[in-house]
Amino acid sequence: MIFETAPAKINFTLDALYKREDGYHEVEMIMSTIDLNDHLSFELRNDKKIVVEVEQNYVPTDEKNLAYKAAKLMTETYNLAQGVTITLDKDIPVSAGLGGGSSDAAATLRGMNRLFDLNRSMEELSELGLCIGTDVPFCVQGQTAFCTGKGERIQPLNKPPSAWVIVAKPDLGISSPDVFKTLNLEESYQVHTQECLKALASHDYLKLCQNLSNRLETISGAKHKEIMKIKSNMLRSGADGAVMSGSGPTVFALAQKERQAKKVYNAVNGCCNEVYLVRLLG
Repeated sequence: MIFETAPAKINFTLDALYKREDGYHEVEMIMSTIDLNDHLSFELRNDKKIVVEVEQNYVPTDEKNLAYKAAKLMTETYNLAQGVTITLDKDIPVSAGLGGGSSDAAATLRGMNRLFDLNRSMEELSELGLCIGTDVPFCVQGQTAFCTGKGERIQPLNKPPSAWVIVAKPDLGISSPDVFKTLNLEESYQVHTQECLKALASHDYLKLCQNLSNRLETISGAKHKEIMKIKSNMLRSGADGAVMSGSGPTVFALAQKERQAKKVYNAVNGCCNEVYLVRLLG
């Protein structure tokens, strides 16, 4: 049996530059990982079936599940003779902007690579992952990175400074394609990607916190007032910085001291069910 950990991702920055001919948006993002994880195990089967077992009944176990999709892609690409049973223990909230499904798919690519002794490189698995979703290549590699193109061009960055992360997901789901459809590229919006890159290069924690920015925040925030309320609450309670992750609705805050982090956690814990206090990985 093979085990893999699938960490959630957060966006320090997210910018959409223009609409591409393939229908996607050209993006610039700085992403990192946090210690909020799904856990997967992989076991060979004697038949050629792909079986996904999940305790949570709201998580699909068929082709709608990205881990299933990744297993099918591995089976077809490398003509695997045996099937696989994937057991998925889910802790990352779904439809949250934290890349849970993408991280599960990435963990499946890595796990099956080991289970079947395929010895494929992370670069090859990343390319394969792009067939499943634009965040999957980043999740395959799982380190802090500057991502461009559709999200598939990945430039590794310095590990971010040590910090606590308070993650709060209001009780609603947001569809990324719907948010991108609503995006008006004519409207100017400041995303501080270059400043964040400089902050990571110089290991400047406060500069990183001051430049957290997400172009999609105003769109999801205008539609769902809870998002901006949570962000304001976090900053009022002493967070060093806060921003929505991905297309939302999850908002995360950074805090360097544990006491400060717990104060922010307690402040938002009353206003939504899913609140986590974890460490920044990257």
